[in-house]
Amino acid sequence: MEDPRRSAGDPALEPARAELAEARRAVADEDWRHAAAHVATALAAAPALPEAHELLALLAARTGGGLDLFPLDPHAFIGTVVARGHLLAAAGMPAEGLALLAAASGHDPAADWAGVPWVSDPALGDRVDPGTLARITMQLCTAVADPAAEDEIPPLRPYLTAVRHTLAVNPRHALLLGAGSALARRLGEVRLAVEWAKRGAAAEPSKLAEIWLGYAYRSDGRIRDSIAALRRAVDHDPDDLSVYADIAGTLADHGRLTEALRWTDRALERDPTFDCAVHTAHRLRYRHDGDLAHLVRLADFQRHHPDDTHQHTDLAECCSDQPWLGRVPAAGDVVLDALRQVLSSDLAVGSQLRLSSLEAPSALRTLASVAPELSVAVDDVPTPDIREPRRADGRTLWRYDGTSAAPALAPPSPAAAERLRELAHPVWPHPPAAYDAAIGLAAVDAGDLLALLVHPPAAPDTEVGRALAEHDPALWVRCTQVWACLGLLHHRTDEPWETSARRRLLVELVWGIEDWVTEAALFALVTNAWVEPAVRADVARVVAERLADVARVGTHRPVSIAWSVAQLALATPDLDAPARDVARTIIEGAELHWVAPRQRRPSKLRRWLRRR
Repeated sequence: MEDPRRSAGDPALEPARAELAEARRAVADEDWRHAAAHVATALAAAPALPEAHELLALLAARTGGGLDLFPLDPHAFIGTVVARGHLLAAAGMPAEGLALLAAASGHDPAADWAGVPWVSDPALGDRVDPGTLARITMQLCTAVADPAAEDEIPPLRPYLTAVRHTLAVNPRHALLLGAGSALARRLGEVRLAVEWAKRGAAAEPSKLAEIWLGYAYRSDGRIRDSIAALRRAVDHDPDDLSVYADIAGTLADHGRLTEALRWTDRALERDPTFDCAVHTAHRLRYRHDGDLAHLVRLADFQRHHPDDTHQHTDLAECCSDQPWLGRVPAAGDVVLDALRQVLSSDLAVGSQLRLSSLEAPSALRTLASVAPELSVAVDDVPTPDIREPRRADGRTLWRYDGTSAAPALAPPSPAAAERLRELAHPVWPHPPAAYDAAIGLAAVDAGDLLALLVHPPAAPDTEVGRALAEHDPALWVRCTQVWACLGLLHHRTDEPWETSARRRLLVELVWGIEDWVTEAALFALVTNAWVEPAVRADVARVVAERLADVARVGTHRPVSIAWSVAQLALATPDLDAPARDVARTIIEGAELHWVAPRQRRPSKLRRWLRRR
């Protein structure tokens, strides 16, 4: 397929053409190494540019093949790898050349590394050993998602063409049929994938052939045939427990969860520590009964088995888009309705907002920062007074003048604010991943982290930062508070937990003024319980006590953090059953005073953040 970037006037090709101009000057001076470096850079920028290949051929002709100009080493430049691949093919070693192009495609599948005539030439089928091509194809498949991203499919099609031409010469080569099926499946050629996999399994029955056939059937929606093929793979090799996990995952994805769990149980009976089976089993058990304990055990397993056979995403999949398990949830304050109206220009500048009762200081300060000319009148401060810490030892972060709150701490250092700006993000894969990411705040002074809770830095000038600043500044403030509290977890980690400064600071924040900071501090404690089994009983006790306090206060007045604290409780390892019942009652909204966030369905912004 013609690359539209090859047009003479395409400005995207100018950097490559500038490199080629330098290469021609070096050729004129017979400075072959400099010429080769410029050609390699041009190929990296425009892999299928005809002028680059013409100059590469000239270099080969002038230097006896040119291979010495493009040496391989463990950290070779990708343009050098690709240039050497083309030269190997020209020297009569197309399989070796194709292997280098495939390595480049594995590094960057969306680049058109193989979009050159020799890769798609039907004559290549006679020149490449089918077994070698099968291994190249299998290696390429390990680097490409199933299915491949839309922008990766056209650049990868030449490899499928090479497989097709080689199979025309070797129609019963089982390994190439299976590997070709795997590639075809990734590129959306599902019927071709089924055809090749069936031919491969018929030509040489084996475990691998049946696995390829099972995957092809699964992509084609033929689940019964897929399971039958995978069962035959088990018959070939009953000790390959990864196939058990694949069968379980396929069954679960199609509503047969009970049967799927039987397959994970069979695998774990053979080897209780086999990572694929453990990950799949915990994920499916969580889907089956919703018990958080399955995810906590999975996190423990991952911590004790960091060298699994391959990367697993089961924990992240279960936590994805779940409040606190994978993201900062929206706040429940009524005042945020006004904030949304300000952002959408539905509320005129100079308007007055009347609140029936005082709300969280972080919410009101966020509104004031976005709309400083908007006046807010508060009709009542019901009891218990939201301006007072919930316990005498609660840390004071806010100072009140009537119903107006101001930070009680001096601003943090610019360096601390900038470090937080770099790390804060409203989504994460799962709590242990958030804990690991927050280690970047370990060097930030605890006083600065506390100050950042009431002096949030401006959103960064990044794609995510700009989206939050424009559409949901409250979410940005909340996530800075979350990451500041996660940073406190990495403060003086040499101290025993029970008597540590990090525990004392977080518990003081939990029992301070009812605010978004309460949620952030609770999340930090919950996160520590995920990564440190020894602290789980203590954290569960603190969370249960704070939840009970929310429930008591909620019988007298609105509690904007109630829904979120209940979600935090359900995310807490080893929380007792009575506390879980209280949390579920709050989430279900059985009491009118308990306030849930206004946005219960995923917003466009949240979906956008999750994709990134």
